[in-house]
Amino acid sequence: MRILGPAGEHSASVLRRGTVNVKLSLPVHPTVQTPHEQDEIYLIVAGRGVLVHDGQRDRCQAGDLAFVAAGSEHHFEDFTDDLVVWVVFFGPQGGEVVAD
Repeated sequence: MRILGPAGEHSASVLRRGTVNVKLSLPVHPTVQTPHEQDEIYLIVAGRGVLVHDGQRDRCQAGDLAFVAAGSEHHFEDFTDDLVVWVVFFGPQGGEVVAD
């Protein structure tokens, strides 16, 4: 299964409301991403791989949830061809402000 938009996109937005943008993503090799302006939550629906972010390499598989802060370099590596991911962008540009 692949989602191909007019410019070759491999994701599709399925819900937008306020600052929330929910996408269904089917990553392809190689994954090239630029840091995003909002915080992101990844929910792995199918497949498995490694999410590289913030200097970490986190293995992930179906059922896992991961957080990537706004502005963080990130991408998937060593992932299976059946990787399917819900991506939820939310909050203000620059990310949520968290008090310590």
